[in-house]
Amino acid sequence: MVGGFFKGISYLFTGLSLITQKGIRPFVVVPLLINIIVFSMGIWFASAQVESLMARLLPDWLSWLEWLLWPLFFVLIFFVVFYTFSIIANLIAAPFNSILAERVEARLNGLPVPEFQGYSTLPAIIGRTFRSEISKLIYMLKWLIVLLIITLIPVVNLIAPFAWAFYGAWMLAITYADYPMGNHEKYFKDELPLLKKHRGHALGFGGGLSLLTVIPVVNFLAMPIGVAGGTAFWVDRLSK
Repeated sequence: MVGGFFKGISYLFTGLSLITQKGIRPFVVVPLLINIIVFSMGIWFASAQVESLMARLLPDWLSWLEWLLWPLFFVLIFFVVFYTFSIIANLIAAPFNSILAERVEARLNGLPVPEFQGYSTLPAIIGRTFRSEISKLIYMLKWLIVLLIITLIPVVNLIAPFAWAFYGAWMLAITYADYPMGNHEKYFKDELPLLKKHRGHALGFGGGLSLLTVIPVVNFLAMPIGVAGGTAFWVDRLSK
């Protein structure tokens, strides 16, 4: 389990190395731009919501408390916005992430990276990835409700921070392992048993991605790194 956890983290470094390689870089551009645009909107939205909450909740005579409450509100809204906008970014970028995963897998298998044939295949890819994204979304929402209940129950909520960390790592592993598997006609129902079989690797991979997503600027690269790293995870472990 521990060895698998650290091996899972190593897929992030593999992913970073892969997206900088000649022949792969052009396929990183669209997912990267989508991630930058969506998360920039998310950061702007979170900041605006914090300011709005401050204005509504604090009367003028308590305005001196703003400096104390700002970090608390920001952290709370950040997590809500982070999960919401991560889902949005992945829904939009899913077809392009599938194309990136296909190119990365060819490179990992020592095959020539296929040239881009244009966007004529996008409708078929969109249909395939959309079905998979919906299945993942339902699974995520189911466990999100459980987590919210745990967070609200006194005493039990002491484990909430650890539960949220586990949830974030597991969901990110599911998200990014899905792209290469979808390219092989393996969908969510096939993916979940495989990830459970390699739980340590999945949690290491997803946990490392969770850390990337909270580092400013670096978090813009989290999506392409996740796709390339998830593809390396598939080739090295899951496909076996």
